[in-house]
Amino acid sequence: MSNQIFELLILGSSAATPTLNRHPTSQLLNIADRYFLIDCGEGTQMQLRKHKVRFQSINQIFISHLHGDHFYGLPGLLASMHLLGRTNDLTIYGPKELQPIIELIHQHSDTYLNYDLKFVQTQHNFKELIFEDEKVEVYSLPLKHRIPTTGYLFKEKPLSRNIDKFKLSKMNVSFAEIHKLKQGLDAIDNYGNIIQNELLTLDPPKQRSYAFCSDTKFFEKLALDIKNVDLLYHESTFLEDKKDRAKQTFHSTAKDAAQIAVLSNANKLLLGHFSARYVNLDDFLTEARSVFQNCELAIEGNKFLIS
Repeated sequence: MSNQIFELLILGSSAATPTLNRHPTSQLLNIADRYFLIDCGEGTQMQLRKHKVRFQSINQIFISHLHGDHFYGLPGLLASMHLLGRTNDLTIYGPKELQPIIELIHQHSDTYLNYDLKFVQTQHNFKELIFEDEKVEVYSLPLKHRIPTTGYLFKEKPLSRNIDKFKLSKMNVSFAEIHKLKQGLDAIDNYGNIIQNELLTLDPPKQRSYAFCSDTKFFEKLALDIKNVDLLYHESTFLEDKKDRAKQTFHSTAKDAAQIAVLSNANKLLLGHFSARYVNLDDFLTEARSVFQNCELAIEGNKFLIS
């Protein structure tokens, strides 16, 4: 099993307006101690405090679109990071219009940050790699909503091969050659003999992945962009009795989300972005599980470990 953590924390799961029990959309994803904030609805910084998340541990923020319930919490969070002494760069990924909006707020509030704020513009027409380091790749995904909207796919990069310590103990191999084995290369022992990689190593754990699909109507092409994803978050604003309303507003029902989970061969489905008209959410699970069994609700405060 990989010793890298891959964990999702739900900070907000309400659609359009907050309720007494649900905040607008926001999530925190931790991959190998890299903290990615996904959407930033109103109240996100209060949720981060509630769950004891250090603001300064977040270096990338991903905004899906410019409906207020997905980014109205951003200006306040940026200002708090400044007041708490942040000096590290912060990168925000989102629609091209997001940068001038934030800059206008800072201009008219006479706000000057102590840290560099960088913007990466996303587009909503095709899948695109927008971030990578030695551990993680992040892709933007085209969604179908009333305004330009992107989802995000987070993928672990291939892990190193595991050394079979029992077999290695019988060989005379230097530390440098062990490093080559972990990279998938053959090794040369201390006597000059070539040792094939598969004789001393085991396959690494499978790469893990998480897809965040915020506001969108049902469309099949999305499933191709997230094929075989481990954990799929898909909005389910309405139940089937409001299917006409879902189509009118370019949203999905719980059953729509479950169909995408089936088409994409997802391992697990998270339902979220619930309309404020629903108090009891059990019916969302009932509807979704009639199509795709392995699903849960994105309840605030819950953590989902991808293992």
